[in-house]
Amino acid sequence: MIFRLLFAALLALTSLPAQAFETQATSAWVFDVATHTVLMDKNGEASVPPASMSKLMTVNMLFEALKDGRVTMDTTFGVSDHAISYTEAGGSTMFLQKGDRPTVHDLIRGMIVNSGNDACVVVAEGLAGTEAAFAEQMTQRARALGLENSTFANASGWPDPMQRMSMKDLGVLSQRLIEVFPELYTVFGETEFNYKNRAPANANNRNPLLALGIGADGLKTGHTEEAGFGMVGSVKQGDRRIIFAITGLTSAAERASEAEKISQWAFRQFALKTAAKAGQPLAQAAVFMGTSKTVGLVPAEDIRLLIPALAQEGLQAQVVYTGPLAAPVAKGQRVAELVIDVPGLPERRVPLLTEAAVEKGGFLDHLTAAAQKLYADYIGKSAAAS
Repeated sequence: MIFRLLFAALLALTSLPAQAFETQATSAWVFDVATHTVLMDKNGEASVPPASMSKLMTVNMLFEALKDGRVTMDTTFGVSDHAISYTEAGGSTMFLQKGDRPTVHDLIRGMIVNSGNDACVVVAEGLAGTEAAFAEQMTQRARALGLENSTFANASGWPDPMQRMSMKDLGVLSQRLIEVFPELYTVFGETEFNYKNRAPANANNRNPLLALGIGADGLKTGHTEEAGFGMVGSVKQGDRRIIFAITGLTSAAERASEAEKISQWAFRQFALKTAAKAGQPLAQAAVFMGTSKTVGLVPAEDIRLLIPALAQEGLQAQVVYTGPLAAPVAKGQRVAELVIDVPGLPERRVPLLTEAAVEKGGFLDHLTAAAQKLYADYIGKSAAAS
C-alpha cells in the first residue's frame, strides 16, 4: 500500500510563482546548482549550432587528459598547416604560427581566453592525431557523459551541419567543468592572454559579465551567422551558483544585456532556504512485525529549496512510501520520498532514509501485529459494506 503523509510547515513559507523571465534567446537553459533546479527551459534540448561554445567540449577533453596523466601542463604540441588555416579563414585565434610549440598551459588559455580555433585544432591533433578522429571521440565522450543532443564535426565550433549541441547539454557540461576540474576552471575567469605578444586587445576574453562584479567566473561566448550570438555563463553569489546557456541573439550587445538580465533574475527572484536538516525526522513510517511499530524518516543531507521572492505562510509537502515496512528494517535504508511542489518550479523529490534499525519482533510482537492487521482488515471491510 502506498502511504501519502501530508504535513505542514516544512518551511514557514508557501511559494507563489516567480515572475517569469521572457528571454529574447531562441534557446535557453538556466540551472541552480545548489538545489539542482532548472529555473528556465526554453527549447533547452533542441540541437542547434553552438558556435564557439562547443569549444567547452574540447576543453573538457584536454582537462580529462591532464587528470588522467596523458599530458602535463608542460607537454608541447606542434602546429600544423590545418591549424593555421583557421586563422587565415578569419576565425578567432591565439595567433599560432608554423614552427610554434605551444604548451598545454598555453593552449588552455588560447582556447578559453582567446577562443582560438587554431588552439583547438592543435589540441585535437595532439590528442587524437587528426581533428576528424578527435571529433568522433568528442561525440562518443558526449554520449558517455549524458549529453544526448550533441554531435561534433570539429574541435572549434566552426560551422558544420554535424556540429550541434543543446543549451541543456552546454549547461550540464559547464557544471562538470566547474565541479570536476575546480583548479583548471579558474582559467575561465582570466581576461587576457597574449601568446608571444601577438594578440591584440580584441582577442581577449569576450565574456561580458566578468567586469561587472556580480560573481561571474565563466564560461564561453559564441557567434556565427547561422547560430547568432550565444553564451554559456556561470555566476556565483554566496552559497548559490547559477549556470545558463543562451543562443540565437542578434548582436553582442543584446547577448551581454540578456546574460546580465538572466543572472539578476535568477538571484533576485529566488531565495535559498534550508527546509530541513540532515537526520531531522520528517515523518514516521509504519513497521509490520517489528520491535517498534514505527520508524522515523530522515533526509541524508540538508534539504535546500529555492523559494520565489513572493511568499506567505503554509508550505506543505508529502512523504510517499510503500508500507507498512516489513521488519527487519536496517538503519539508513531508503524507503520513502519527500515530494515538494513549488509553484512555477519543477517538482522536487528528496529520498528519505530510516532513522534507526527495527529488529524483527518475537512471538508476542507477531501476535499483536497479526491481531492489529485482522482488526484493520475488519474495519476496512465494514466501512466498505456500509
